[in-house]
Amino acid sequence: MLIYLLAFIGGVLTILSPCILPVLPFVFARADQSFRRSGLPLLVGMAVTFSAVAVAAAFGGHWVIRLNQGGRYVAMAIFLVMGISLIFPVVAEWITRPLVHFGGRLQSGSTQPNSVGTSFLLGISTGLLWAPCAGPILGLILTGAAYQGPGAKTSLLLFSFALGAATSLGIALFAGNKVFGALKKSLSWEVWIRRAIGAAVIFGVIAIAAGWDTNLLTKFSFVNTNKAEEHLIHVFDRDKQIVHASAPEPQQQEMLLDEGTMPELSGATAWLNSPALNRKALRGKVVLIDFWTYSCINCLRALPYVESWAQKYKDAGLVVIGVHTPEFAFEKDRSNVEKAVKDLKITYPVAIDSEYNIWRAFHNEYWPAHYFIDGQGRIRHHHFGEGDYDESERVIQELLKENGAKGLPGGMANVAGTGVEAAPSDIDVRSPETYIGYKRASHFASPEGFGQDARKTYSLPARFSVNQWGLGGSWKVGEESAVLQSAPGKIVFRFHARDLHLVLGPTKNGKPVRFRVKLDGTAPGDDRGVDVDSNGNGTVQEHRLYQLIRQKGPVEDRTFEIEFLDPGVQAFAFTFG
Repeated sequence: MLIYLLAFIGGVLTILSPCILPVLPFVFARADQSFRRSGLPLLVGMAVTFSAVAVAAAFGGHWVIRLNQGGRYVAMAIFLVMGISLIFPVVAEWITRPLVHFGGRLQSGSTQPNSVGTSFLLGISTGLLWAPCAGPILGLILTGAAYQGPGAKTSLLLFSFALGAATSLGIALFAGNKVFGALKKSLSWEVWIRRAIGAAVIFGVIAIAAGWDTNLLTKFSFVNTNKAEEHLIHVFDRDKQIVHASAPEPQQQEMLLDEGTMPELSGATAWLNSPALNRKALRGKVVLIDFWTYSCINCLRALPYVESWAQKYKDAGLVVIGVHTPEFAFEKDRSNVEKAVKDLKITYPVAIDSEYNIWRAFHNEYWPAHYFIDGQGRIRHHHFGEGDYDESERVIQELLKENGAKGLPGGMANVAGTGVEAAPSDIDVRSPETYIGYKRASHFASPEGFGQDARKTYSLPARFSVNQWGLGGSWKVGEESAVLQSAPGKIVFRFHARDLHLVLGPTKNGKPVRFRVKLDGTAPGDDRGVDVDSNGNGTVQEHRLYQLIRQKGPVEDRTFEIEFLDPGVQAFAFTFG
């Protein structure tokens, strides 16, 4: 239930977001009208818009932005016309004349500009303008819909969010009604009030069209709802997202329960290290399914254990299957996955699940995720994230014994990962995974704000708070990455952790990109990661996760800087450990 309450709170908070401000003047303009004929249809129209956007997200995530952006243009046109009509009643009369004539022949009451149908249409317009400003929580719901398709969970989450947004808008309507009542009672300035609000509506349309709603207004807003929503997400909802799971799920049960039949493994685009496997062929074997992706630091640190179990128990009847389900577009490329499997020395079968078919069949939401299947094809245990390796190995041993295995190797696997596969530092890690593409970015500190899918010159702020980051130079920021347009260019991040990793790729034509790393303004020296030398020099030659910092001393707040000496580098996400 907590996730639905969180979605509701996120909806309520949207009314305080900076880019909602241009919409509010029109809401107050209708506050003195009948709530049943004006306010309620407006709220219903807005809720319908949220539902339509979510359905679009469920059937094709990348189409959401296109549909939503087109809707914004339509909505801005409607609000512009309504703003003009508030200033000039003659314009309103001229615009509504055909509707009055047509509506009069259908039913009385709908001929007025404040009819139910008009209010419903304006509610749709409000929703189209409201949705892009709705913040991380709506983005989380839509992302889940895009990944998993339509379902009851997504619908309920969306309904909770829409109900919260409608509640805040309804409060604004009632508050506005009281304000208008007081003004009309003490002053006879209704016409001037409407003209002032009409001018505010027009200014709001201009602000939205020019991008001031997310840049200029943010600087003057007294509430930063994105940060508030992000805090709520981290506190209440870490286990509900499609995420890289860094912490183990608490184990409350001692018995291995029956969690249902293992789904079929059909839908993989290719298999590595093995012909295609299916449920029938695996009957009689104990199976470990490992969902992973090769740029995920949490997955990489679990791999040595998975490989060790595969080797240790293969003669006893264990079959380990890695299901490589990508997070970034470059991880869908078969050649990239093949190279990663070879470089990581993975010997067990790997299913390339680039279309998320196996992921959805298991209803999975995490990287890494381990599912333990007995000899009868039943899921008996699962584990999300790193850690609890001894517990996982005991589950394997128990299932093998149930399956009739004798003389199992004793003890637990003795694993010591190196490089990026080395165990994380669980002490004093205060920096979260941070995406660079605008779709999921957070804590961006460059004063210019994101220029989405367009070349833009960025500057670095004079000071950074912990977990803030910024760009310097000419970059084009897309949904999932930022691409350097001309060299040099920088990324700076103020972090608190032992290790810092950055997912990077070379130019689109595969040309390597040189870079130089600094820690608190100087070369990293002994605090360098495996992908840089002591002077901080390195080269991006392929799409993967690069370990840039591994501190040897005490962990404290540090400023990381990476300068790219060649254009074209693609930067995706920071991870820490």
